[in-house]
Order: sequence, then C-alpha cells, then structure tokens
Amino acid sequence: MNAPHPTVSPLRQRMLEDMRMRRLATKTQTAHIRAVRRLAAYLHRPPDTATIEDLRNFQLYLVDQGTSPTTLNATITGLKFFCEITLDRAELTAKMQPVHVPRTLPVVLSREEVARLIAAAANLKHQTALSLAYGTGLRASEVVSLKIGDIDSQRMTLRVEQGKGSKDRYAMLSPVLLERLRVWWRVAHAQGKMLEGGWGLNSRRGVPERDGEATWGDI
Repeated sequence: MNAPHPTVSPLRQRMLEDMRMRRLATKTQTAHIRAVRRLAAYLHRPPDTATIEDLRNFQLYLVDQGTSPTTLNATITGLKFFCEITLDRAELTAKMQPVHVPRTLPVVLSREEVARLIAAAANLKHQTALSLAYGTGLRASEVVSLKIGDIDSQRMTLRVEQGKGSKDRYAMLSPVLLERLRVWWRVAHAQGKMLEGGWGLNSRRGVPERDGEATWGDI
C-alpha cells in the first residue's frame, strides 16, 4: 500500500503560486519556503499569525543562534516576500533589517596553479571544460549547455543563453581557448560523443576517452 502524499496547506499553496507568478528561480522558491517553515517552527503556530514583535524577536533569535549573515539575509528576504506578497501585510517586517555581509577577497590561483589543475583532469573533455570555465568565466551549467552555434570564431565570442538571472550575454574567446575547443570537437566527433545540437561537454556517457584524429570541425 502506497503512503499518502503530504497535503499542502492553502497558505503554502498560495505562496507557491505567488512565486510561480513572478517566475522566481527554483532555488529562490525553496529558500523562501524554508524561511517561512523556520519561522513557524520558532512560533509553534501558523506563520500567518506572526506579529511585528514576533518577527523582530525571530531575527534576534537567529542572531543569537549564530546564523551567518548570508543565511540571515536570505531568511529575511523570504519572510518579506511571504508577508508583503502572500499576506499583503508589508508592515509585519518593518522591524526586520538585513545585516552587513563581510566582504572577503577571493583566493586567486596563479597561472601555473591553474595549468596544473587543468592538466590533472582525468581526460580531454574535463580539461576542455575547466579551460572554458577559467578562460571565459562561464558557470558549470553554462559550460555544459554550450552549443556549436554559440561559438563565433570571427568575432571571438561565446554567446551564453539564459545564464544567471535568465539573461543572455557574451563572453570573450581567446585564440588558445578556441584551439582547445576545436581539438575537443575533432576528438569527440570522431568518437561519436557529440550530442545532437550540443557542443559535447555534456556528451554521452559510457564512451571511453582516448586520443584520436578526425576531420576538421566547422567552428
């Protein structure tokens, strides 16, 4: 006998619909729901019964629990959406204030370290993917979504479709990186790894990587 599916409360359903109407990203929707669920656990009662003081005290509780500034601000953002949009009671979050997030300098690898990192990759496909991410700043999902038609060797650019924020943009392409992509295209095409309409960095599984010669790709 199958276990019954958990029911969704009308309040949660309305919030889900509000987020869907605004086409919020899946991760954003999950974070917003998590924020409201955490408030309900703190109150021990439905979140739509919260008062201004309840929400103020909830933020103090999160601070005292050692919640990181990033998580704290994400929680506040989720609760603001819940109160302002779903409940239509913007005044509830009047005493909740985002906190300053300390800025730290990123760790920047030297050219030699990057070269060793790429060389340590298991095969040509992974080396090409790492080179592409490092040389253009593309995210992992953007690397694997790259198509042959996105590569403009005349203008030396890459077209990134629907990247972060569902926006299109262009990335610069260096001659060295273009040659790496061409090498991978030749090898992958010869070994039957290129997906229909794709670039091949999300290529078919189960085909061993190996060096090989093939015809020139029209990139």
